[in-house]
Amino acid sequence: MKQITTPVSDEAIRDLKVGDSVALSGMMVTGRDAAHKWMIETFIKKTRPPQGDDLQVYEELKKLLNGSVIYHCGPVVSGLDTKEYKFIAAGPTTSIREEPYQADVMKHFNVKGVIGKGGMGAKTLKGCQETPGVYFHAIGGAASFLAQTVTKVHGVFKLDFGVPEAMWVIEVKEFPVVVTMDSHGGSQHTVVEEASKKALEGLLEKPY
Repeated sequence: MKQITTPVSDEAIRDLKVGDSVALSGMMVTGRDAAHKWMIETFIKKTRPPQGDDLQVYEELKKLLNGSVIYHCGPVVSGLDTKEYKFIAAGPTTSIREEPYQADVMKHFNVKGVIGKGGMGAKTLKGCQETPGVYFHAIGGAASFLAQTVTKVHGVFKLDFGVPEAMWVIEVKEFPVVVTMDSHGGSQHTVVEEASKKALEGLLEKPY
């Protein structure tokens, strides 16, 4: 298992290939549908003007995400009243929902890794080649175990989006993932999809 600590260099990203097991340590930021839509509309395509603390959050995110990782995760968090936050569950969210946004977010913020489950599409794969970056597949159904790798919750942005959709700034130690999309155009998800399609076609051709 390769040990990777954020921020990650381009060289370290280029060294990763589909199938590599990785233990991630360091800072990362969670972000799902609301966060990605907000980043795209407010700062990348600029179809809505910044409001409230948007500009302040943007400046912080530019520093936090540079060379770092976005985790598609809607955590269960304790300590909301006291702000002594602790992750209770931290499982991955299905990533394909962020396909319209992810490549642009990666390029704009220099995000080197995206964590989620289920893989992403051609646009994100191209973004991985150009940024460069990788897609990390996290273990589905292991939310409590993954939460134990979160050593500290440093803060949260956009809590008004709701706890699952907010952008949580977390520090992790040896968070286990597998590279399933790399910066060389490799995608395990494409391989599986093509093999499944071929198997289905074979079944449909069989006489009954």
